[in-house]
Amino acid sequence: MKHYEQLLKMGCFTSDELYTVAGNKKTAESLVQNYQKKGYIRSVKRGLYVAVDLATEEPAVSKFRIAGKITPSSYVSHHAAFEYYGCANQVSYQVEVSSDTVFHPFDYAGITYAYIGSRISEGIVTRPDGVRVTDAERTVLDGIHDFEKVMGLEELLRCLELMPLVKEDKLLSYLSAYGKQVLYQKAGYILEHYRDTWNLSDSFFAACEARIGKSKRYLYKPTAYDKMEYNRRWRLVVPPDLMKITNKGVNFDADV
Repeated sequence: MKHYEQLLKMGCFTSDELYTVAGNKKTAESLVQNYQKKGYIRSVKRGLYVAVDLATEEPAVSKFRIAGKITPSSYVSHHAAFEYYGCANQVSYQVEVSSDTVFHPFDYAGITYAYIGSRISEGIVTRPDGVRVTDAERTVLDGIHDFEKVMGLEELLRCLELMPLVKEDKLLSYLSAYGKQVLYQKAGYILEHYRDTWNLSDSFFAACEARIGKSKRYLYKPTAYDKMEYNRRWRLVVPPDLMKITNKGVNFDADV
C-alpha cells in the first residue's frame, strides 16, 4: 500500500499522473495491475482510474469529480450541472460532460458519461470539492440552449424553479459569448417567467430584445398535438402558458 494513501487523496487520476506517482511507466503499469487486483483502484476507462475507499468499497470520489478528469478540459454541464447544484427534479443516470476534446460516451458504475462539445469557454469554475462545473448562469443558458437534446422543457423549468439567484451581468456576458440570436430569443422569453424570482431588470430584457434580430422561430419543435401561439416580443412560437407545462408535461427524447 505504498502509494495507496496518495492515490486516495487524488481520488481520480490518469495514467500520466500514475507515472508521476510511481516514478516511471514500467513501475506504474505494475502498480496498476497489483492495485486493481487488490481492489485499491478501479479502471473508469482506458487511461483513467479511481481510488477505492476500502471502508465502503466504493469509489472515493463522486461521478462529478470523475467527469472533470475525462479529458484535460472536461467539466460537468447541462442537466448534470443542475444536479450538482441540487436543482435537478429527475434522477439521472447520465452525466453530461463538456470538453474541447471529443471522447466517446462510456458507462462506469451504472452511469453514462456523455460528451457535449464546449459551446463557450466562459463560466467554468472549480468548486472547493474539486469538481469542475459550469457556474449557475452558464448552467441556465446551456440548459435553455440544449433542452430539447438533453432534458426536455418540463425538466428545465423545474430545474430553473430550484435555481438560486443568478446575476444578470453574467447572463449577458455568456449570451454575448454564445453570440446566437435564437438563444437571446429563448432566454429572454423563458427568463421573463423568472423575472421576480431572480430580480431581473427591465434593462436585462431590453438588452436581450435588442439582439434577437428579425427571424421568427419555434421555442421547440412541436408535435401535432401541441397548441402553440406567436409571441411578438421574442418572435417565438411558444405554448400558450409556459408555466403550465410543469403540471401537464412536455416530453422530448433526451439524446445528446
